[in-house]
Amino acid sequence: MKNKLILLISILMVTGFLSCRQKKSVQNSGEKKVFKNEEFSYRPNFHFTPKTSWMNDPNGMFYHEGIYHLFFQHYPDDIVWGPMHWGHATSRDLIKWEQQPIALYPDDKGYIFSGSAVVDTLNTSGLGSIEKPPILALFTYHDPEGELLDAIDHQTQGLAFSTDSGNSWQKYGGNPVLKNPGIRDFRDPKVIWSKDHEKWIMVLSAFDRVRFYDSKNLIDWNFLSEFGNGVGAHGGIWECPDIFPIEVNESNEIKWILLLSINDGAANGGSGTQYFVGDFDGKSFVLDELFQQQLKENGPFWLDYGKDNYAGVTWSNIPTEDGRRIFIGWMSNWQYAEKVPTKKWRNSMTLPRELKLVRKNDSYSVISKPVTEFDKYKNLVDSYEGISLKNKWSANTSSHIGAEIEVEFEVMDGDKLNILLYNQEGDTLSFGYDDRDNTFFLDRRKLLQKNFSDDYASSKSVAPRKIKGKNLSAKIVLDKTSVEIFYDDGHTVFTEILFPKEALSKISIASKTKGSKIESLRMFEIATEE
Repeated sequence: MKNKLILLISILMVTGFLSCRQKKSVQNSGEKKVFKNEEFSYRPNFHFTPKTSWMNDPNGMFYHEGIYHLFFQHYPDDIVWGPMHWGHATSRDLIKWEQQPIALYPDDKGYIFSGSAVVDTLNTSGLGSIEKPPILALFTYHDPEGELLDAIDHQTQGLAFSTDSGNSWQKYGGNPVLKNPGIRDFRDPKVIWSKDHEKWIMVLSAFDRVRFYDSKNLIDWNFLSEFGNGVGAHGGIWECPDIFPIEVNESNEIKWILLLSINDGAANGGSGTQYFVGDFDGKSFVLDELFQQQLKENGPFWLDYGKDNYAGVTWSNIPTEDGRRIFIGWMSNWQYAEKVPTKKWRNSMTLPRELKLVRKNDSYSVISKPVTEFDKYKNLVDSYEGISLKNKWSANTSSHIGAEIEVEFEVMDGDKLNILLYNQEGDTLSFGYDDRDNTFFLDRRKLLQKNFSDDYASSKSVAPRKIKGKNLSAKIVLDKTSVEIFYDDGHTVFTEILFPKEALSKISIASKTKGSKIESLRMFEIATEE
């Protein structure tokens, strides 16, 4: 892989684009935008968020007949967590979303917690036909009365189906299809069709581990095995699992990835998602020996080291000719998700990302990149070459549409690169790379509109660098209320939410030893409006 730190700063914030004194600069008006109302200041430009009310975990995502379906945990009557429904949104390109009517409502069996949906192409369930295959959603019924009575079996697994491409849903008359075996936290079924084993596989969270089940018809489920006892991070409950086979990059090797969200106990506090690499024989998931050794030496492997990427899972039914594994996560943290300063709606999803598995220097890594559909919204504005960092480099930002910035750095030994986005109100977001201890960092402690939570900005987020060398790579996406940073071609990722008082109208890049440089820099305008 190319040894260059390509810092892609997608500044989709009311911030905007850098104007610089070097090659091919396009000047903007410099108009200052103060955040005077919530709709202007906090509503993202291109991340999905509900029109109103509360949202958390993504659920039941599938692709069918040219449309991506995204379901999500939703409480339509308030901006805090409550009786869970499945909200619904659709998109043709994963970037522009249209919210649809609520798909699943609570009933006498309980709230509708997280789960997954699949297109039953072979009509194994008998709930549709080969010509018009049904779409089946597996979800957790959460009985609130049973929870209050301290019943250990208050969570069971339910089934709903659609025969009109996911536009309307009917709950299965025989619910629940999987009863609780006596586990208090028994939830979040993720179902896939295993072509190699010719059956449906379910992975289900069970307190501090996962359980595997199989089925021939999506209705009758058989217990197979457990995984997770004493493996990986165990600071909190395991939730929202996902499992899938994936080809190791640039090889014919196939491995299985198991994603597991945990609350709490993540890399930088609160909620987060870890991953495991192994093999699945149709019954049991077993860690790859090399990855197991990596775990012993390095500890848990995190899909994202930021504080705000949780409960993420992948889309089902992506066409074979596409071949991507596409992921989306909930962009918040249970430490403060119900306290963030929005009043009509709460919380957003991450940018959809493609996941890949790479093996380099006898180690495995799951890497993440924004989906390529995002590129069609980019328009080149500025490009630069050979920027010395003997002096701090700075520029104004002034566009209110959004931007993506590609930067290639050459970093000297023992140097520290510090990138600041800031405004005249004193808000400052700091991030970069410190070669002295081989770590990336992100610090939002000086970017806080009000102290809505002590956990929001209690410390900076850090992550070890996985790729060695003087030249580094990364990609960063910034919307009005979020930053997503993809370092080293996606080997290390940060996602965190932001609440500045006004647009971050300035940027600076500094080298501690004065020896590093920006080899090239490109800036793009991002326009999602027609």
